[in-house]
Amino acid sequence: QVQLVESGGGLVQAGGSLRLSCAASGIIFSINAMNWYRQAPGKQRELVATFTKGGNTNYADSVKGRFTISRGNAENTVYLQMNSLKPEDTAVYYCNAISGLGLVYWGQGTQVTVSS
Repeated sequence: QVQLVESGGGLVQAGGSLRLSCAASGIIFSINAMNWYRQAPGKQRELVATFTKGGNTNYADSVKGRFTISRGNAENTVYLQMNSLKPEDTAVYYCNAISGLGLVYWGQGTQVTVSS
């Protein structure tokens, strides 16, 4: 069974840092991309950062210069280093993975709360 599990969320003061991790298991096809999304209550889910099979990274304008996405030694692991956090970063953060067949898998999310 394919499973993505996020961890590393929590409560932090503005200006602080958190590192999120995501580990995928049970994926038998190659992973073309792993991404981080976030969703605040009453808001649409937005793409925060992406890491593609070729090693390219992209970021939402709102997090450029503050967040860094990286892949672990294993293809099925991805991290999101979040620095200089702002209250507006508060959201549930979701990891997802896109397989070589175009299948999309989602984690259950991890809560990030940034206090002012």
